[in-house]
Amino acid sequence: MTTHNISTVAVIGSGQMGGGIAQIAAVAGFETIVHDSASAALEKCRATHDKLLTRAVEKGRMEQADADAAKARITYAEAIDACEEADIVIEAVVENAEVKRSIFADLDTRMTRGQILATNTSSISITEIAAATRTPERVIGMHFFYPVPVMKLVEVINGLATDPAITERTIALAEAMGKTALPANDRAGFVSNRVLMPMINEAFYAWMEGVAEPEDLDGIMKLGCNFPMGPLRLADFIGLDTCAHIMDVLAEGLNSERYRPCPLLRQLVTAGRLGDKSGRGVFDYSKS
Repeated sequence: MTTHNISTVAVIGSGQMGGGIAQIAAVAGFETIVHDSASAALEKCRATHDKLLTRAVEKGRMEQADADAAKARITYAEAIDACEEADIVIEAVVENAEVKRSIFADLDTRMTRGQILATNTSSISITEIAAATRTPERVIGMHFFYPVPVMKLVEVINGLATDPAITERTIALAEAMGKTALPANDRAGFVSNRVLMPMINEAFYAWMEGVAEPEDLDGIMKLGCNFPMGPLRLADFIGLDTCAHIMDVLAEGLNSERYRPCPLLRQLVTAGRLGDKSGRGVFDYSKS
């Protein structure tokens, strides 16, 4: 499958997800633009790319010339104007519907050649985001998974008005980036978080109700269900605040309170115990 004339990929957001998407796009041979209004964030993204590509060479996964070529394909831009000539823009900013709608309304006026407008949202309705534009037929979900260079899946989600040709081109792009693109319908949480978050939430309830301690609960799920990571450890890895937010999105989007976060999960978030990124969540990482 070809990429249907996609040669330049723009990514909005230079955090872990945006930076990862930009990296695999550049490695796959696409001219790549990373936009972030914060110069410090862009510099951190550049340093991360340098480190990860250097490590790939050291481990024998990539030749030095290929790493150098990938780095040369990436442009780091504080001005969003730099994205205007890209063939696709992939938004990867904070998981907030209003923020995303504002970005897409702006992109809709800037991107005037029918370019694809994709969002990396993990749970927010594609139709809701597309409704902020005058051209909802070119808006699509392209949900990558963390860490992006490692995880093979991209969930591809059509909004109510998404043009099938846009879907075809998006799937082709994901495959050109070395990913497996699988479809999901536009319902809150799509497939991955619709199934995963209730499991994580139930693990918190089991812990809160004294069914098992976190280490034992995770151990049972790993050994009994062949999971590579227990649900509570996975929650720390994702971020407890992120998990709670997605659960709220599910509850509102599916109009069901059964998806609301467990009180213990909310308590940990309130206490600032967010998981890996804060040094402590369910488990303590301060000494590791």
